[in-house]
Amino acid sequence: MSEQSPGPHPLLDAFLASARWFGGKGRPFTVSDVRRVATLAGPPTITVELLTVRYHDSADGTNAREVYQLPLVHYPEPQGRLEHAQVGSWDDGELGQVHAYDAIHDREAMALYLRAFAAAAEHGVLEQESLTFHRLPDHELDLEVVSTPFTGEQSNSSVAFGEDSLLKLFRKLTPGSNPDIEIHRALTEAGSEHVAALYGWLDLTGDDEEPTQLAMLQQFLRTASDGWGQALASVRNLFNEGDLHADEVGGDFAAEAHRLGAAVAEVHAALRTHFPTTTLDAAATADAMRARLEAAVGDVPDLAGHAPAAGTLFDQLAELHGQEAGLGDSLVSQRIHGDLHLGQTLRTSLGWKLVDFEGEPAKPLAQRMLPDSPWRDVAGMLRSFDYAAKSVERDLPHDPESAPQLRYRSEEWVARNTEAFLAGYAEQRGAPWSAEEHRLIAAYVADKAVYEVVYEARNRPGWIDIPLAALERLRRDMGKEEEA
Repeated sequence: MSEQSPGPHPLLDAFLASARWFGGKGRPFTVSDVRRVATLAGPPTITVELLTVRYHDSADGTNAREVYQLPLVHYPEPQGRLEHAQVGSWDDGELGQVHAYDAIHDREAMALYLRAFAAAAEHGVLEQESLTFHRLPDHELDLEVVSTPFTGEQSNSSVAFGEDSLLKLFRKLTPGSNPDIEIHRALTEAGSEHVAALYGWLDLTGDDEEPTQLAMLQQFLRTASDGWGQALASVRNLFNEGDLHADEVGGDFAAEAHRLGAAVAEVHAALRTHFPTTTLDAAATADAMRARLEAAVGDVPDLAGHAPAAGTLFDQLAELHGQEAGLGDSLVSQRIHGDLHLGQTLRTSLGWKLVDFEGEPAKPLAQRMLPDSPWRDVAGMLRSFDYAAKSVERDLPHDPESAPQLRYRSEEWVARNTEAFLAGYAEQRGAPWSAEEHRLIAAYVADKAVYEVVYEARNRPGWIDIPLAALERLRRDMGKEEEA
C-alpha cells in the first residue's frame, strides 16, 4: 500500500470542512496523513485515499483521530460538470498533473465500480490490488444504467444505479466487519422480506491487516417512501380535521404501524437465528441506565424532577429475572438494529423494509457489534412516534385556548400508533404482552428519553420539552398503575 499523498493537505482540509458527510464539523482539525490504498485504472483513473484526521480540541486524546475514505477520480483537464465535487488540482507524482474530484459524483467512475462488482459474480470475488469485490448470487446487475448520487445523506454517501442497485460508500472507517453488511448478508441469505437484498460488498485488505469494509451494493427499493415522511403526513392530516379522532381520519397511520411492528418482530426473530444470543443481565443493564440518568441530570438540571420516576422504572428492570418472572425469552440479548426509528424504515409496495443496520453512530464499532435487548429497538420506534407528532404540533400556531386540544390530539395519535405497533409485534411473535414486558419496554423508553434530553440540550434546546414531556407521561402512567 502506497503512502503517497494525493496533494496538499490544506486543500483536503478545506474539502472536508465543507463535505456533508464529515463528522468533525465545528471541531478544529487537520488532515495529518493521506494514504493511497488502491488505484483503479480506467479511464478515468480512480484512487482510494484514506485521510487521517486529527482534532486539536481533545486534551486527553479521546476521539482525537478518525479515518475517512475519499475515492478520487483524476482527469488531466478540468471537468466543468464536476465543479461542485472538485477537491483540487496538483502534481500527483504518480499520475502527473491532475484535477481531482470526489468520485461518487462522476458517472464514469461509478461505472468502474459497478463493472467490478459484475465481474466478481463468476467466482464470488474479484481482487484488484488491495481491494476485494464480493458478490452474492442470484442477481444480475444492469450495466447499462447511469449513476445518480443521493444528496440527503450525512454520514455516508449513496449512489443509485438506475432503478437496479444502490452503492453505499462508508466514509468514516474502522477496521473489522461493518454491521450494516454483516446483518444485511445474514438477512438476505435467510430470505428476509424486510431488508433490501445485499448484492455485494467491498473490502480493503492488506498483509497481516484486518479487512476494512469500504462499501456495500444492495437492492434499490424503487417504490419506497420513508416512514418518517408518512408519519408526518398522517399527523398533519389529523390536525387538519379538527373534529375527528385519530382513528377517524383518512390518513390514519395505525394499520401501517401494525405492519411495521410485525416487520420488526420478524427481523428480530431472524437475527436470533443467525447470530449468537446471550441472557440479558437485567441488574447490570439497570445500573448502566441509572449511571446515564445521573450523568444526564448533571448536564441538564431540568431533568432532575423526572429522575425519581425514571429511577423507579430502572429499579423494576433490575428486579426482573427471566423464567421466574414469567418473561420467558424476553431477557434474551441478541443482535438488533441498534438505532431504529421511523427514518430508518421504508414503505414499499411489498411492505416495510428496515435500513441502515450500522447501529448508533456515536458508539464505537466494537460496541455496536455486541448483543443487546430487542426492546431497545422497540423503544426507539415508540419514541419516534412521539417525535413525529410533536414536530408537527410545534409548527402549528398556539394560543392558550388551542394548546390543550393540540396536545390532546397529538398524544392520542401517539397512543394509537404505539398500541398498533406493539400489537403487530406481539401477533408476529405469537405471544401477547405481559405486564413484566411492559415494564421492560417502559424502562428502555425512559432510557431513550434521557438520552434525548441531553441531545436536545446540546443541539436543539428548543426541542427539549419533547423528551421531558415523555418522561412526565411515564411518571403519570406509573401513578395510574399504582392507583389501579
